[in-house]
Amino acid sequence: MASRGRRGGAPAREDEQRREEQAEQRAPAPQGPLLPPPPPVDYGVFMQGLVQAMQTQAHTQATLQA
Repeated sequence: MASRGRRGGAPAREDEQRREEQAEQRAPAPQGPLLPPPPPVDYGVFMQGLVQAMQTQAHTQATLQA
């Protein structure tokens, strides 16, 4: 990748750090109340519900087609 008119001997890493710092300063403060993190997901229960829903849908389609 060619350098695009970079002047001075500043390495690219310092430029990137400066850009990140400027972006953090420009980011607006979050408005409103801070929400707590969502509860952890129990994927076992989630998968059981998903399988049951798919079986119910397959049964319904088979019934409608009969």
